[in-house]
Amino acid sequence: MDRLVISGIGTGVGKTVVSAIFSEALKAHYWKPVQSGDLHDLDSMKVARLAPSSTILPERYKLSIPVSPHYAAEHDGITLTMNDFILSEVMGNLVIEGAGGLMVPMDYNGLLYIDIFQKWGLPVVLVSRHYLGSINHTLLSVEALKSHNIPIWGIVFVGDEHLPTEKVIANVTGIQKIFRIPEVAEVTTEFVLEQAQRLRTHIDVGT
Repeated sequence: MDRLVISGIGTGVGKTVVSAIFSEALKAHYWKPVQSGDLHDLDSMKVARLAPSSTILPERYKLSIPVSPHYAAEHDGITLTMNDFILSEVMGNLVIEGAGGLMVPMDYNGLLYIDIFQKWGLPVVLVSRHYLGSINHTLLSVEALKSHNIPIWGIVFVGDEHLPTEKVIANVTGIQKIFRIPEVAEVTTEFVLEQAQRLRTHIDVGT
């Protein structure tokens, strides 16, 4: 658990909040290599506010428009390459937040975020949220990770419990390490601290 990647089954599933909770629980360094858009309120700024025990590392790239990194980089006159994504050497734990889902393109030549994750070889926390089609998206994401020989720490579901969905995902994937984070009207520091304590207990008991 010293270094891990937070990725999701798509955009808007709650990766940044989950990253804040893991960063707080592990008192970790937080790093989002590529930020596309929202430069006035970076995800790293949100994690800094929500997870006071975290240490924020600077983004490798801050791209000006909120679109896929390959297009945002082209817009800004930048070409992203595998060599741009060297793991930071830090003392202590490290939580890395991806962008969008696993198959997000970094350039026009086939470099995907999942290729960078494969190079790193770090365990991935897959963030899922219940919506129509989320089973398919979750199973495809797990299959993609397995086909790239990327270790999976477990699945974090954001929102209310939905046992028919969670049971079939656990049975099909064989992933039993599941953590759930409730959905709230406003994500506050207090909420993140509370969920971080739950996560620490979850990790300690090995469930």
